[in-house]
Amino acid sequence: MTDLRLTPLAASLPSTVPFVGPEAQERARAAAFDARLGANESVFGPSPRVAEAMAKTDIWKYGDPENHDLRQALAAHHGIDAKHIMVGEGIDGLLGYLARLFVGPGDHVVTSLGAYPTFNYHVAGFGGTLHTLTYLDDHEDPAALFAKAAETNAKLVYLANPDNPMGTWHDGKALKQALDTLPDGTVLVLDEAYIDTAPDGTAPVIDPNDARVIRMRTFSKAYGMAGARVGYAIGAAPLIDAFNKVRNHFGMNRAAQAGALAALQDQAYLADVLGKIAAARTRIDQIAQDNGLTTLPSATNFVAIDCGSDGTFAKAVLDGLIARGIFVRMPFAAPQNRCIRISCGTPKNLDAFATALPAALKDASGG
Repeated sequence: MTDLRLTPLAASLPSTVPFVGPEAQERARAAAFDARLGANESVFGPSPRVAEAMAKTDIWKYGDPENHDLRQALAAHHGIDAKHIMVGEGIDGLLGYLARLFVGPGDHVVTSLGAYPTFNYHVAGFGGTLHTLTYLDDHEDPAALFAKAAETNAKLVYLANPDNPMGTWHDGKALKQALDTLPDGTVLVLDEAYIDTAPDGTAPVIDPNDARVIRMRTFSKAYGMAGARVGYAIGAAPLIDAFNKVRNHFGMNRAAQAGALAALQDQAYLADVLGKIAAARTRIDQIAQDNGLTTLPSATNFVAIDCGSDGTFAKAVLDGLIARGIFVRMPFAAPQNRCIRISCGTPKNLDAFATALPAALKDASGG
């Protein structure tokens, strides 16, 4: 058979992925990285209770398709009813289901140019028309995004708070006030993957019955469970229930469910990790200063370092770090691509970064 009989939409799309993983890069360079500081994982790992809970799991059983225990625990944690919570295979998986629910050929969606690309990947996969707006002073611009949604009759607007890849954030009260300008019929997809590492007041106080907003949270960042793929959405009950129309009901494996529940129950460990993240952000800033560079204030578990030039120079710095065994990433849209993005790491990780950065800068400068 020579014809795959793909849909016209699928046939028109490039065969690609939003990110080239560090494992692929290690295979290409035939060597492991000395410091993995590019994917915003938590190198500090999850609570010890997580490994214990996952090891005890009867993995021969399918996971509970209703994610009952985890949803109930999350509901208690947030002080809301479990009908407002949907658990899924990371925020990425939930974004895919959300796009499937809302986006068809010709439907309009708004996001920021250079914001999290996986969302764009899902929108394209369902034939949506994506409108992008530039950042404002390295921040996503809610006013401009909502105005574009009104102009295009967009079904969805994507906004991350705190932002990836810049690490910047909006005050929760200001963001809630901005909702008054969100056009009727448009849903704000509020990606809060990094909310655990953000200052108090970053998360807007929004009634979960508010059908204008769906919030995305994850266990991949501060909770240290990126490999388990556990995320959840908070939203109005009718929207949450709509996920049951399209989701993979057995997409969550039993070990991941048990691990996330154990992580949620160990808030003391989370607090300890948040202290380590804060210390790492301070260290990254100092390393940048030691090399004549500046950083952007960060509310995440990474720091954007301004390389002081343009995207070409920043890419050369990144390539120099990669060649020296330090895995990092950078924004892909100008002018944010003048930066490189460094995930918070252990003191040993950051020592390796500090050693490699001066030589990478020298190479990028032609020296």
